[in-house]
Amino acid sequence: MAPSKVLAGARVVLPTGTVTDGRVIVDGTRIAGAAPQDAEIIDVRGHWLVPGFVDMHNHGGGGASFHGTADEVLTAVRTHRLHGTTTIVASTVTADPVFLTQQAGLLSELAEQGDIAGIHFEGPFISPCRKGAHSEALLRDPDPAEVRKLIDAARGRAKMVTLATELPGGIESVRLLAEHGVIAAIGHTDATYEQTVAAIDAGATVATHLFNAMPQLGHRAPGPVAALLEDERITVELIDDGTHLHPASLRLAFRHAGAGRVAFITDAMDAAGFGDGRYVLGPLEVEVSEGVARLVEGGSIAGSTLTLDRAFQRAVTVDGLPVEDVVAAISANPARLLGVYDRVGSLEPGKDADLVLLDAGFGLKGVMRRGAWVVDPQLG
Repeated sequence: MAPSKVLAGARVVLPTGTVTDGRVIVDGTRIAGAAPQDAEIIDVRGHWLVPGFVDMHNHGGGGASFHGTADEVLTAVRTHRLHGTTTIVASTVTADPVFLTQQAGLLSELAEQGDIAGIHFEGPFISPCRKGAHSEALLRDPDPAEVRKLIDAARGRAKMVTLATELPGGIESVRLLAEHGVIAAIGHTDATYEQTVAAIDAGATVATHLFNAMPQLGHRAPGPVAALLEDERITVELIDDGTHLHPASLRLAFRHAGAGRVAFITDAMDAAGFGDGRYVLGPLEVEVSEGVARLVEGGSIAGSTLTLDRAFQRAVTVDGLPVEDVVAAISANPARLLGVYDRVGSLEPGKDADLVLLDAGFGLKGVMRRGAWVVDPQLG
């Protein structure tokens, strides 16, 4: 076993606030409360220490997607770890039901091995009016029997299903998911305000990438955005890449919902951490130019090329959000939603030693997962 480490001198963001000249003790794979005398002291003065990032909505990266083989899935996982995401949920996109069932089996095995934290099914149970980068020919109404078949195929590793809850079977499917401990997320929806309220009352708890792929806020027809923002039972996903949301919209959502009800996500596709070019998202072709992914046919935004280290830096330096609130949105809140906050999401004794070291400008300097450096800061 590697010697215990004491990362000393950084600004450490804890659940209770930021400690200046703080320290985090790593003993094996866990954070410890006390350090042995022979512990290695690592000087991290001038830096920030924050919990490892938790991404609950991610389709791939490094040129690979979560619709691929096990090796391709692991390539995507490793890519995002290099950018601070130490806990990741594998998101699928709309596809043939037989394929999704088979992929659920593969992804569940990787979840059992600890490579991913679970599975998020985004589609096929979404609105053709708000399909975004999903194949309209493969969309289906959320029949509870089909939803049940999909979560059964995930063998207890399904974490979230995104649905257009106004479609036939939508409310019944929300109830089914809630009964099975799976997050029902409202997204890719054409719902009214009233229909959204009904879905929340039925058990929906997450807004899939708020503002995107849903009717916009109106003063006479407030639509889903108002219902999702005002209800304390809902956590709203936000994509902070400068493309999906105007900074004012992001700040409006963040401040209205409050730091405890926001989860920063990437909604990343294959090109994240890889570069511009032509890609495939499900059955659809995507062109990535200057970091923005759009469908070749139609031009809709097709996920993002975002990594969570960039989202963190942008949230603080561009959006002007407090560091502690960003940590909540990028680590603690998604960890709670996924039911893994007892292990990850904050820097507390007994939890996995998952942490990110940032420089004074909030650029990524080091990443540790379960006590081992994924990105070694080379500080001595």
